[in-house]
Amino acid sequence: MTDRPDKSSRNLELLRHLNRLSTEKQNQNSKNIDRQNAVDICTIINSEDKTVALAVEKEIAEIAQSAELVAETIRAGGRLFYIGAGTSGRLGVLDASECPPTFGTNPNQVIGLISGGYETLVRSAEGVEDRAGEAVVDLKKHNFSSSDILIGLAASNKTPYTLAGIKHAIETGAKTVMIVCNRDVELGVRPNILIQLDVGPEVITGSTRMKSGTAQKMTLNMISSTAMILLGKCYGNLMVDLEATSDKLAARSRKILIDLLDLDYDNAGQQLEKSGGSVKLAIVMNRLGVDRDEAGKRLKEVDGLLWKILESDTV
Repeated sequence: MTDRPDKSSRNLELLRHLNRLSTEKQNQNSKNIDRQNAVDICTIINSEDKTVALAVEKEIAEIAQSAELVAETIRAGGRLFYIGAGTSGRLGVLDASECPPTFGTNPNQVIGLISGGYETLVRSAEGVEDRAGEAVVDLKKHNFSSSDILIGLAASNKTPYTLAGIKHAIETGAKTVMIVCNRDVELGVRPNILIQLDVGPEVITGSTRMKSGTAQKMTLNMISSTAMILLGKCYGNLMVDLEATSDKLAARSRKILIDLLDLDYDNAGQQLEKSGGSVKLAIVMNRLGVDRDEAGKRLKEVDGLLWKILESDTV
């Protein structure tokens, strides 16, 4: 049974598109990887992975601009959305899920959307990335608006679901960022910021879960972490807004107070109890000798930037 003419034409166009992508080209350094032993295979993969950080480094300016946009959006009461399919979608959901325990964000403040829904997080589903219309449906389910920001991830630059989401966000008047893993390829949309992670051919041809996925993960780490630092979620490099949602995080909360305020274990626990579990409030309460409400007021006056309180001449 042959393809219908319209489907055949789409497949031919997709093939032409893939031929233009560096991530779909054959990597000469791994051309004979199937003939190597395990150590040599791992060495080849590791050597290629070493080039990823350099590809990300070339986009530092765009990554920093994206982080600033995210910080501005959240500071104004908006939300950060990630959207993608396959590996790209999973990475967005992963980054979103890690923000609440690390930075104390509301779970509804950073949201990851993946084509096919959460079932595709654990089991790949063929063809879901082609369902462009579902991107708009998924965004509308969360009442996505012009006050939010959308970051799209698509290693191949051509994922219908992701591009449809970005197009809808642009039409909505929201800020948009697109992260791709190829350079100088026509997108069909014009995001506010385009991050082009030119990682080159994959070790296994076309397997963008490898270098492309690593580059996207690094970039998302940088964007969300930088935005949260700008929002005052850290004091120095300490996670003072973390949520003690596990024994490890509870112990880390106490450790921060012990190290920063020179308290013993029991006193650190008492300070956390008084602050309602907030490390940042506990620090301000202890250093300024104020109650929880006053500590919250002081933090609000400095946009949550703890250093402006602790390093003030009046402290």
